Amino acid sequence: MKRLMTRVKTLRQALGLSQEAFAERAGLKYKHYQSVEAGRKSDIHFATVEKLAKACRMELYELLNFDSPAAVLAEDPAEKALKATPGKG
Repeated sequence: MKRLMTRVKTLRQALGLSQEAFAERAGLKYKHYQSVEAGRKSDIHFATVEKLAKACRMELYELLNFDSPAAVLAEDPAEKALKATPGKG
């Protein structure tokens, strides 16, 4: 859980979001998210993890794939597409 929340925090920061803005995007109460990110809640529901993935603008499997660097995942999808297109970006 600690590893997951470290990843979510890194993604949140890479997206330039405060805890409050990220919680709102995830559909979570700010204080609840704050407790989760700080590690004070070690047993969160699966639905909460799904909301965290959605707030990061990624699929659940992407969030849980710890082999993928968080900074790359946090890039704007349009920017990623430009980088992937030869001769652009």
